Amino acid sequence: MSSILTNSSAMVALQTLRGISSNLTQTQSEIATGKSVASAKDNAAIWAISKVMESDVNGFKAISASLSLGESSVSVARQTAESVSDLLTDLKGAIVAAQEENVDRSKIQADINAMRDQITSIVNAAQINGMNLVQGTETASILGSLDRASDGSVTASKIDVSRQDLTSSTGVYGSGTDLSPNAVVSDTGANALNSNGNTAVITVAAATDFSSATATFTIGGVTVNFEAGELGDDNQDEAAAIIAGRVNALGIEGVTASSTGADVTLTSARAFEGVQVTVSGLGGVATGTQITAVNGAAPTGDNTATDSTIAERAESVTFSKTAVISEGDGYRVTFAGAQFTYVAGPDKTFEDIAKGLQAAIGGAGLEGVTTKVATDADGNFALKIDNSSATDMTLAVIGNAGGEASGGLFGIDGIDVTTDAGAAAALANIETFIDTAIDAAAAFGSDQGRIELQSTFISKLTDSLRMGIGSLVDADMEEASARLQALQVQQQLGIQSLSIANQAPQSILSLFQ
Repeated sequence: MSSILTNSSAMVALQTLRGISSNLTQTQSEIATGKSVASAKDNAAIWAISKVMESDVNGFKAISASLSLGESSVSVARQTAESVSDLLTDLKGAIVAAQEENVDRSKIQADINAMRDQITSIVNAAQINGMNLVQGTETASILGSLDRASDGSVTASKIDVSRQDLTSSTGVYGSGTDLSPNAVVSDTGANALNSNGNTAVITVAAATDFSSATATFTIGGVTVNFEAGELGDDNQDEAAAIIAGRVNALGIEGVTASSTGADVTLTSARAFEGVQVTVSGLGGVATGTQITAVNGAAPTGDNTATDSTIAERAESVTFSKTAVISEGDGYRVTFAGAQFTYVAGPDKTFEDIAKGLQAAIGGAGLEGVTTKVATDADGNFALKIDNSSATDMTLAVIGNAGGEASGGLFGIDGIDVTTDAGAAAALANIETFIDTAIDAAAAFGSDQGRIELQSTFISKLTDSLRMGIGSLVDADMEEASARLQALQVQQQLGIQSLSIANQAPQSILSLFQ
């Protein structure tokens, strides 16, 4: 059936041509934009995913900039710490030179002052955009990543960089919780710090006959033997005097002997070392040989080997190894009419506190006062203080929480090598300062390495996201080119088909001729 009202062939050809034209338009759009999904109408799901990924890429660009700035800040801090370490090493050389008495210490002190001022200058200048990582104790945070959870929520991930305080600030002693039980003084009595030294007493017991008595005394590793008859007959006072004379003749460093009646008193002026005393023999002594020692239990025995230890002259402040240290915990040692304070910063130990107090004491330049940081038999850190001056001193210690931390180079301002005491104290403290600077440089080096690794990762992650976006929305240009040519041919054929279909009604006219 033919109809002049309905041309089904033309309708089919027209629909086909419209489809071809639509595909051709889409293909041309892909070629023009380079995207197969250019808008939400092309593919809503893929478009939404790609937009989220694009927002992450833009975020990571900002993170990369933040990491670059952070890396620069840490790099400046690391270089500063390294420079401070070098200057402190040079300063150590000057301090060592000042240990000689026949040098011009005033000129050496001038060099030390110049190096110290230079350290202060570079520490103050070590900042980028106002951030100085070698001052203060607050932790600096650098934006390191954006973490997207499965539910779509986003959280910022940061890299924490601990400041390494290389200032010489004294800090502020707090008024919080009492920490005094954490620090124990070896002798809290009046005038415990004195130059008299500690003693051990050897009592020669009465005997009817010393002519057959033999004895061996070992004092500080040095041994003296008494043969039979050397101690006289039965006069214990004379025997004590002979023993004291022979001990003094040994010339044992820091040890002297004296006799009073039947007692031989051994006195040790060794500052940081105890002296072991061992006695055996004295055969024929009726009641045995007795040794009593200051700060030690009195051993007993009857003609058998007995021993004791003369305690070191120095007194000590021993810190509890089980106590917890928080930032702002301060400890204050008092003697010689002066107070010496150190306030802990973050991540400090009692070794740091003991060394901080040592630096504070050394900076005072007290004549005759020397210090040492050591550990006892139980592993507790102790600050030992010795006094060789003629002035007796009372030692006390207190502690309080809630203060402001002392600087990492606290005590460096007190270096004064113009006196023997100051030169000795400076030599004791300089290693602590050098270790502080080295530790700071090492910490910044680790932080800088981590930031560099994160920056590299962010760069690779950004590239991966871009490739992912491209795989989702980018057009396959080779395929689009081939499809374009095919669609153009199809369009031409469609036009011809439509033209043929439109000519079909013309044949109806022949029916009316």
